[in-house]
Amino acid sequence: MKRRSMYTLMIVVTGVMAVGIAGIFLLSLTAARPADLGVHGGRLSDLPSTPNCVSSYATDELHSIQPLTFEGDPARALAKVRDLVHNMAGATLVETKYNYLHVEFRSPFFRFVDDAEFCLDAHANQIHFRSASRTGHSDLEVNRTRMERIRKLFQRAQ
Repeated sequence: MKRRSMYTLMIVVTGVMAVGIAGIFLLSLTAARPADLGVHGGRLSDLPSTPNCVSSYATDELHSIQPLTFEGDPARALAKVRDLVHNMAGATLVETKYNYLHVEFRSPFFRFVDDAEFCLDAHANQIHFRSASRTGHSDLEVNRTRMERIRKLFQRAQ
């Protein structure tokens, strides 16, 4: 009798987990691209209050991250960022303008999408950025870690 109860419990737990995983996967597939992406008034959009995002425009400790800095030709600096992110795993370049890049990063298993944007400030020799998850609340600092990795690669390439 004990063994039968244990098997039943294992089947129930496995079924609940499967439904949960399927639900998370479906959530990631239904997340639409935010309408407020892009440059507005010379800046990228503000962040939501959730911890699954970072921005070089943010001033609070949870979301704040330093912009990329460069010397030399601004167009060349943004092109370098474009080349770096284009070669990253899960990256899809969505939009490129003279002062703006939008890249979608898709996670390998659940297919969650993070929107990363880069805005060139040629006068300050900076590239501001914003990276935010489309769904969920926490991202376990995936966006911050990715953007710091891009910073390291960018600095090495200069």
